Amino acid sequence: MDRVGDAFVWPFRDPQWLEKVAIIGLIGLIPIIGGINAAGWMMASIDRLRAGEERLPPASFGYLGRGFQLFVVFLVYYLGLLVAAAVFFAPALLLLSSQGNARGNGFLVLLGLALLLMAFAITLIGSLVVFFLRPAIVLATMDGGIGGGLAIGVILRRIRQSPINALLAGLMLIAAGFIGGLGIYAFYVGLIFTFPYSLAMEAWIIRSYEEALNVGRSSAAAER
Repeated sequence: MDRVGDAFVWPFRDPQWLEKVAIIGLIGLIPIIGGINAAGWMMASIDRLRAGEERLPPASFGYLGRGFQLFVVFLVYYLGLLVAAAVFFAPALLLLSSQGNARGNGFLVLLGLALLLMAFAITLIGSLVVFFLRPAIVLATMDGGIGGGLAIGVILRRIRQSPINALLAGLMLIAAGFIGGLGIYAFYVGLIFTFPYSLAMEAWIIRSYEEALNVGRSSAAAER
């Protein structure tokens, strides 16, 4: 991932970057549909980078199909995470609500708090894990559709090929997500630009991660 730092600047190499980013940003304001289309646009950006073309894809509604696949994949992962957290959150809520009086059992209150903390810990840690798996999940979805994105065994094998690069890509994606949210501080108007810009960054980061994996495979094959 030698050129991963170029993620911040590559969108500006497209002479039409401003209008493309603005249009995708405006479409992104549409609830759910806009985000799905933007995800497909990000995947199309990866395709362009794979082809060696460092220009953003045209801005349109034409990415809903691909974006929907990625939307379903991450929806499944996060629903699974919520179910796992609910296993601890539901009994914690029952315990704390039943002991919410002066005669409450101190042990049950502590148990309820412990279960509540466990639910929050699962949600936080699980979200971070999904975030660091994101490059591998996106690539698997692009190559194999929804089924590929949910093939957790294949995704984990991809991560094990280069855990350092996966960690670096995850940290860069956190930075991209932070930049994407900066538009909120401009009364949400700035999201029109920062959100699609962060997706363009994400495309470069994921492509850089893929290139690092390909280099690793080539080196391993040469050693054999």
